[in-house]
Amino acid sequence: MTAVLATYRTVLATTGPVLPAVSFLGRLPTAMCQLGSVLLVTETSGSLATAGVAGGALAAGQTVAGPLIGRLADRHGQRPVVLAACWANALAVTALVLAALSHVATLPLALLGLLAGLTVPQVGPLARTRLVALVRRSGADERTVNAALSWEGTLDEVSFVLGPALVGVAAAVAHPAVALALAALLLATCGSAFALHRTAGVTAPEARTVRTGRGRRHAEAREARRTARRDRPRIPASAHALRVSMALQGAMFGASQAGITALTERLGAPGHAGLVYAAMGVMSAVAGLSLVLVPARIGLPARWRAAAVGLTVLSVPLLFVGSLGALYAVVVVLGVAFAPHLITIFALTERLVPARRMAESMAFLTSSVVGGQALALALSGRLAESYGPPAAFAVAVAAAVLVLCLALTVRFRTRPESAGAALSVRPAAEAPSGSAPPG
Repeated sequence: MTAVLATYRTVLATTGPVLPAVSFLGRLPTAMCQLGSVLLVTETSGSLATAGVAGGALAAGQTVAGPLIGRLADRHGQRPVVLAACWANALAVTALVLAALSHVATLPLALLGLLAGLTVPQVGPLARTRLVALVRRSGADERTVNAALSWEGTLDEVSFVLGPALVGVAAAVAHPAVALALAALLLATCGSAFALHRTAGVTAPEARTVRTGRGRRHAEAREARRTARRDRPRIPASAHALRVSMALQGAMFGASQAGITALTERLGAPGHAGLVYAAMGVMSAVAGLSLVLVPARIGLPARWRAAAVGLTVLSVPLLFVGSLGALYAVVVVLGVAFAPHLITIFALTERLVPARRMAESMAFLTSSVVGGQALALALSGRLAESYGPPAAFAVAVAAAVLVLCLALTVRFRTRPESAGAALSVRPAAEAPSGSAPPG
């Protein structure tokens, strides 16, 4: 345990105390807005269908725009991109609140929800990219890099638990609009602080090139953009498989959420749905922090396969749950496999993807989770209404089985410039038959 604490102290010493705080608070609105928009529109319109349209538009916007914002950050640096996105997102969320309170029609609400999704600043993926760059720049070993990814994964897990909880409390005590107003405030303040932090430039070499030389700045900027487009490296096929795996984990989240909600309602305890989901998130966060204890000799592909087995085996009991106590027990145990899978996917991506497309790739993974969750929630919600909670949980089990199939069949090659990464990937990835060489 002392070694674990020492490793995390090394990670935090690299960033200082301010960056983790503002990155956590800056990503919290992302976890608040999805549920908050649904509750707000339901409250103001009285229509769950209208709320579903607005919430679905928000999720769709985030899924589509996330990789684009990451690509812009790779090309121009995090500071200008995050700063612009934070303020645009804060204004979009504020506009959605005002429109809902004014009882506007469904179409304008959907468009504002879409705008709120398109402008999500992707603080989580960009914080992960920034932290790994800082740790690698400090000369740390792979164990510390893995600890950095575990730390960021835990912050994500906690935000996904705390965000909906804050929305639920605000809705119960006051009004859902209060939660979204808080989200807009956090975006404007903590999101801006994350963008303006002194570490914002560590992953933006192209942006630094563009800013050199005052007299020829515009010509150099144009040349830098042309060079970036011409020399843009390819993403290996194995990295695309990781994105699919992350979307399937999102599907597990969405299906589990629908099944938990349906089962708690059937048991006459709908108020426990959020608590059950939170318990799963807390256990997942604990498992994520504990990943630093895994011996270095166990490579990332082996960890991915182990996490996939865990997701599959531990999700099957969901099909047979019939009481509230059993639901808590099964879901908490299942949470043990969620964070290890998520963190391992991020770690594999960090080692496989060309450095100049890192922020884009990290944002793509997060968007995959959001998209998979939204689609599975819509599908499994209908199945739960028609056939009961086991039908929704069956979607989660099917997604886990597909994750396992991917983990057992995909093979990897690391990017050539990452010698340290090769040591942690290749021992468990024998043949490169499942991927194209990175460009």
